[in-house]
Amino acid sequence: MSEGLRSGEVAEAAGVNPQTLRYYERRGLLEEPGRSLGGHRLYPPGTVATLRIIKTAQGLGFTLDEVADLLDLGRRRHAHAPGLKARAELKLAEVESRISDLETIAATLRTAIASGCEDLAACAADPRCPIPFTGLTHSEDPT
Repeated sequence: MSEGLRSGEVAEAAGVNPQTLRYYERRGLLEEPGRSLGGHRLYPPGTVATLRIIKTAQGLGFTLDEVADLLDLGRRRHAHAPGLKARAELKLAEVESRISDLETIAATLRTAIASGCEDLAACAADPRCPIPFTGLTHSEDPT
């Protein structure tokens, strides 16, 4: 193989480090590249686009395992497997659930800040404490 991009060129173009390339190869996200006569890895030009797809999918909350499945789905065109739309819908539901959980946490923290809680143990013992200590009654001593 005499044509292709060397690791450093691919890494720089995609905004990743060369170790990331080898890691993605081990995970099966990238095909093992060919080698130059001198033994250097030579990646096909499409590798940069694949890396950008991986990074974008990760930014959207997909795990590397999920990204691997999506890439495999695109490469092999599995008719029986759910496509990007179905997987994006599932991911959106997960994200919306996390947002809901985070909004509850934020509201509780705002209330704790407004009530002046300075000591977690003292706050837990105070019946006016806004933090929902799971399984702890206010009459119990948390220390």
